[in-house]
Order: sequence, then C-alpha cells, then structure tokens
Amino acid sequence: MNDNYRVLIADKLPPAAAEILEREPRIEVDTNVGLSPDELKSIIGSYHGIVVRSATKLTADVIEKADNLRAIVRAGVGVDNVDIDAASIKGIVVMNTPSGNTVSTAEHAIAMMMAMSRNIPRACESLRAGKWDRKAFTGTQLCGKTIGIIGLGRIGIEVARRCSAMGMTLLGCDPYITRTKAEQEKVDLCGLETIYKRADFITVHTPLTDKTRGMIGREQFAMMQPGVRIINCARGGIVDEEALAEALKEGKVAGAALDVYTSEPPANRELVELDNVVATPHLGASTSEAQLNVALDAARQLSDALLGRGIINASNFPALDAKEADQLQPVCALAEKIGALQAQLIHGRIQSAAITYYGELADADVRPVTRSLTAGLLKPVLENVNIVNAPVLAEARGISVTETKSSEATDFTSLISVTVATAQREITVKGTVFGKAEPRIVGIDDYRVEVIPRGHVLIIFDEDRPGLIGAIGTLLGQAGINISCMTFGRKEAGGEAITVLNIDGPTSPALLEQIGDVPNVIAAHLVHL
Repeated sequence: MNDNYRVLIADKLPPAAAEILEREPRIEVDTNVGLSPDELKSIIGSYHGIVVRSATKLTADVIEKADNLRAIVRAGVGVDNVDIDAASIKGIVVMNTPSGNTVSTAEHAIAMMMAMSRNIPRACESLRAGKWDRKAFTGTQLCGKTIGIIGLGRIGIEVARRCSAMGMTLLGCDPYITRTKAEQEKVDLCGLETIYKRADFITVHTPLTDKTRGMIGREQFAMMQPGVRIINCARGGIVDEEALAEALKEGKVAGAALDVYTSEPPANRELVELDNVVATPHLGASTSEAQLNVALDAARQLSDALLGRGIINASNFPALDAKEADQLQPVCALAEKIGALQAQLIHGRIQSAAITYYGELADADVRPVTRSLTAGLLKPVLENVNIVNAPVLAEARGISVTETKSSEATDFTSLISVTVATAQREITVKGTVFGKAEPRIVGIDDYRVEVIPRGHVLIIFDEDRPGLIGAIGTLLGQAGINISCMTFGRKEAGGEAITVLNIDGPTSPALLEQIGDVPNVIAAHLVHL
C-alpha cells in the first residue's frame, strides 16, 4: 500500500507534534486552529486523520461529513468532545493519549489534597489581608490516614505511590486490576462500600461513563464517616455536586478539592465558593511537560495508525502495538476471507456467527480477528465496512457474534472454526495460516479441503462420480476460463463430495447455471475473495 494521507491539526499544539507527522513521507499536515463547526464540516471530508484537544468538538454532524477520515486522536485523556458512536459507525478509530499527562495529573491530585488538608488557600488569603490567625487554619496531617482510591489506572496508581510514600493506608477499587498488581502497589483491593465506610480521604480516577456518572451522591455520603474529605481531579459529574454541597454545609464532609466540574466553567458557584472547598480551573494536565508529552504522543499514534504500525489507546478498537499487529495481520486477513466466503455461500438473513479459536490462537488477543471476520461477513452486502464499525453494524442488524477458545488438539498449530447460521441452515468453515502468511481454508462443513482464499472461487457440492471434473472443465474451457488450483473433499467414495476450483475469471450467471445442471452436481456457487 502506497496511499498518502492528509492530517489536520485542529487545536493548538506544540510545533514538535507537526514535525513528527511531517517526517513521514506519506503524510501531509495542515494546521488550522479555531475552526467553527460549519468551517470544520466543509473541509473535514478531505482528511484521513485529525488531532484535537478539547476545543474542537467532533460531533455526529461533523463526523457525518468525514468520508475519508480513518483516525481521530485526542491529545489528552478524555474523549468527551468526540462522538464515539458516530465515529464507530463511520469506521473511524478514536484514540486518546493517557500516558503523557499521567504524572502531572497525579501530582495535581496530591497537591489539591494537601492544600485542602492544611487549609493553604484560605490561610494565604488571610495573610494577604493583613491577618495572622494561625488557630483558624489548623489542618490535619496525611500520615496515618486512610485514602480510598476509586480507579487504579495509570493516574490512580501514581497517586497511590505518592500516598504510600507519605505513610497513608491505601484502599483501592478497580474491576480491571489484579490483586497481585494491587499488592505490589501496597493497595488493599476492596469494594466501594468499604471505601465509603473506612476512608478519611476519597479520590476518584475513573472516566465519566453511564456507570460512573453521579456514583458519589447522597446515598454514598450517608455511608461515609464524619469528616471525610473528597478529591476529584478526574471528570466532572462523577461526584454529584448538589449532594456534595449539602454534605459540606452539614459538616459530614470536612473538605473537598475539585479540579473538574459538571459544566465548565462551573455553573454551581455556591459549591466552589464554600470555605471548605479548594477549587482550580481544570489544571490537572496543565504543565508544560504534560502539554508537550500528550501532543507528541498524539502525533506518533496518528502516524502509526494511518501507516499500519499499530493502534494503541483506542476507545472503540482493541489496542495493538506494532509487533502484535504484524503477528495478527495474516490471521485477520484469513478471518475476513472466511466471513466473506460464508456470507456468499449461505442464503437468508444471517442470525449468528460462532467463532472457535484453537491452538496458539487460544492464548492470543483475538478481538481484532473477530472484528475482521465480522467485517468479512458484512462486506458482500454493505458498503464502507471495516474492522472498526463491523461490530456496530452487525449488532444493528441483529447478528450475534460470539467467540470461544478451545484447548482441544487439532491437526494445525492454530485454527479458526466459524459456524454461521440463518433461519434455514448452518455452514461451518475452518481456516489456518501456513508458515508466516499463507492463509488456507481447510474445512467446509464436514469436508476436508485446502483452498487458497483469493480471487474467484467456484465451490461445487456434488455426488462423487467419474467424469464430473471433466464435464465442468470442459464448460470452463469453452468460456475461456482457466483453472489455477483445484481441491476435493469427500466423506466416502461414491458419496457426497465437494470440489473447489480457483479460476482466473468470473463465470457468467448462464455459465454457473450450466455447471449446476451437470449430472451429479447438487449446487454450484461462485464466490469472490
């Protein structure tokens, strides 16, 4: 592939980000900052990739105009300003850059916690006003206190390390971290209720989702011990601001440190103006180091995604580094061919596809392979299908796609077996990759075959009788169509069989009908792979 790509940098980034992209001979870079939604809609159709920060909003109506867009990268942690559903339907991968500002955000959470616990902002204001009121600002030390960390991703872990160094007891809740990893970081894994009941400080480090929105509200505050302190440097909306304000005024919550808000700037001025609240204007990633790092990460990720070197930190696609992408590419290509083959062989609306992985694939991350197969199933009947939007399109059409891994021994190092079902029938196709990149179909229903899944393939179900191949070869020869490869499969001599021919050109409908009328032919299908 020698395609060239156009990339738009739509928000202000350090010049070094554009320089990384410009080093790629196949990438052309435009920087156009401050575009209105209408201006963005008018030009986005000519770009293959776009880098944004938080100012540019990639809404559904903008993405609808992005006919050539393949990848969106948000230079920062969240992707709140990107309509991920709309991008997924369009087949556009959406990435963020969570690593670049990890340390800066963690440090800000610690700084906010310390400022809150020692009343530093109010003490500073008092001193500037000419007062010397030490007793009014007596604080609480962190050493010996228990902190509950909700979310133990990159930032949560960095917060945990710093809290441990200050002598705090660490409680943590995260469904995706292993107990071994938590123990390494000196975190006691527990449920949310345990954190709410035991923690002196509670800090949240989760994304804003339907599950986390308002997750700390009146019910949760009621569980907490009097004098608890809350830190939110993650996303506005995770903590119910109205409930927090009530708890602060009642004294149930001794203090809050907030860097993020449900609406920004915060509409709830009452909350940020309370004396026991330390508030900053979303400064978690606002260090010169973090701004540079996320921009450089965004440029690298976009160039890698466009040039096929791997996809990481994606919100709507399994993350693959360059090595993983290279290893799985032949398997993904095989899976797509299997899906396309089945879609053309089976009649009626596809209801389900059940995939089983054997051998080495049983130990691999096969999500991209499953997506590739799903795309193959849909491509014969839909336009603009790729591995990003295939799951969304399949779900919208009521197609159930399931995957299973099996330790059962087979004749191959790795094997994919796929059973596709309609209301009328099922068909099973099996495939493997020989060597490094030689895909083969090795089974169709109960027949053993060895088919090269490429080009025009004539698949004939028949009765195993002498003269059959000669008759079919004669018809193809009369039409000027050469046979490049041939394979047979049968259950027993003289019984039902399958003949698969790779041919150098397509058959006409009339020729396919003639082949179907050959004695002992049960059915003939031409598929394009």
